[in-house]
Amino acid sequence: MPTPPLLALYGVCKRFGVVDVLTDVELEIRAGEVVALLGDNGAGKSTLVKVISGVAPADRGVIKWEGRTVHIRRPQDARDLGIATVYQDLALCGNLDVVGNLFLGREIRRLGFLDEVEMERRTGHLLERLTKRVPDLRAPLVSLSSGQRQTVAIARSLLGDPRLLLLDEPTATLGLEQTNEVLDLVDRLRDRGLGVLLISHNMGDVKALADRAAVLRLGRNNGFFDVNTTSQEQIISSITGAAENVPRRMAHRESGW
Repeated sequence: MPTPPLLALYGVCKRFGVVDVLTDVELEIRAGEVVALLGDNGAGKSTLVKVISGVAPADRGVIKWEGRTVHIRRPQDARDLGIATVYQDLALCGNLDVVGNLFLGREIRRLGFLDEVEMERRTGHLLERLTKRVPDLRAPLVSLSSGQRQTVAIARSLLGDPRLLLLDEPTATLGLEQTNEVLDLVDRLRDRGLGVLLISHNMGDVKALADRAAVLRLGRNNGFFDVNTTSQEQIISSITGAAENVPRRMAHRESGW
């Protein structure tokens, strides 16, 4: 019997007021693979991430974790399963150093005092496994490059040993060198067996990193693609709806309009 996906969504719907934002959405992510979640602005990508992370629970649908039906109604439910999220704004504190950012809200205490030595040790061990590009753990965050800050945000999400990582536009504001740093980091996480859901508008990043792509259009599934065997043009057509317009245009021409 094949191993079930790490996370599977079936018929997921989400409504805000009278607006249906997600309608019958399906998605599967397996351990050790990167799935790119693609779509135009307003397609429902961020809402789907909020559903999975427990920020905006689904109104209908089934969510399965390793083949078992689960209910994700709040962020703690997602964290308990092993789901971590890094949002585009990173939510880091520029006045704190790297150690302080990693352990903000989850500080280690001993005899009533902060155990700075242990927090620094754990931070160094984690970053050593991920990257060597953050050399000073006591540097204030404002002194780091954008790529290093993204690395810190990802490292913080890994403190709870998650099995699925949701990344919202991790390279959107980065230059080429910093983008490559982040992509290399995500590649290493996949090699360690994590599942990764990557939201991106950068097709270069998608082609370089993702195993599969899932396209949302107007809150619905509009295609699943094997990135290695599908052209960039095919994926973009699914995102923009260009493929849907071809029959319509041909019908207009044949009718004389």
